[in-house]
Amino acid sequence: MLFMNHLKYHHSVTRSGNVNRRLIEVLRNTSTSYGLVAIAIHWVMAITIFAMFALGIWMTDLTYYDRWYHDAPEIHKSIGMLLLLLLLFRLLWRLINERPALMGLWWEKFVALGVHRLHYLLMFTVMISGYLIPTAEGVGITIFDWFTIPATFTFDKQQADLIGTVHWAGAWAMMGLALLHAGAALKHHVIDKDITLLRMLGLSRKTKGETK
Repeated sequence: MLFMNHLKYHHSVTRSGNVNRRLIEVLRNTSTSYGLVAIAIHWVMAITIFAMFALGIWMTDLTYYDRWYHDAPEIHKSIGMLLLLLLLFRLLWRLINERPALMGLWWEKFVALGVHRLHYLLMFTVMISGYLIPTAEGVGITIFDWFTIPATFTFDKQQADLIGTVHWAGAWAMMGLALLHAGAALKHHVIDKDITLLRMLGLSRKTKGETK
C-alpha cells in the first residue's frame, strides 16, 4: 500500500513538473517563435498606441466647454503612463528572453533590426515627453486615482512647448514607422510566404517546419 502511494505521488509530481515546463515553454520565446507574453504585450501596446494617437488628435479640437475637455487629457495621461510601465517590462522581458531569428535576406534583416530599435526609441521619446509635459510645473500625474507618479523636473513655458513639439512629432513618426512595420509583415506573409507574421499571431508553433 505504501509502495502504491509512493508511485502515485511520484506520478503526480512528474505530471506537475511537465505541466510547469510546458507552461514556461508557452510563455517564453524560442529561437523560432514568440511566447504568449511577448505576443500579448505586442498587440496590447500596438492597439493601445493607435487608440492613443487617435485620442490625441481628437483632443486638439476640444473646446473649453466640451464635456471631455478635462477628462480626455486625464485618460490620455493615465494610459500613457501605464504604457510606459508596460514598455519598461517589455524591454526587460526582451532582454531576458531569446529572440527568434529574423527572416529574409541580409539587408531585410538589417533594416528590420534598425526599424525595431528606432521604434523603441520613438516609443520612449513619445512616452517620456508625454510624462514631462503635464509635470512641467512640478505636479505629478495621477493614474486613474490609483496612484500618482511624481514630477521629477520643472520647465518654463518655452521648454514645455518644445517638449510638446517633440511629443507631437514623435507620435507622427511612430505611426509612420508602425505602418511601415505592418507593411513589411504583410510582405513577408503574402510575397515571401514565411512565418514572420504568424509568429506574432501565435500560430508559428503550429506550423511544421520553417522556410527561409
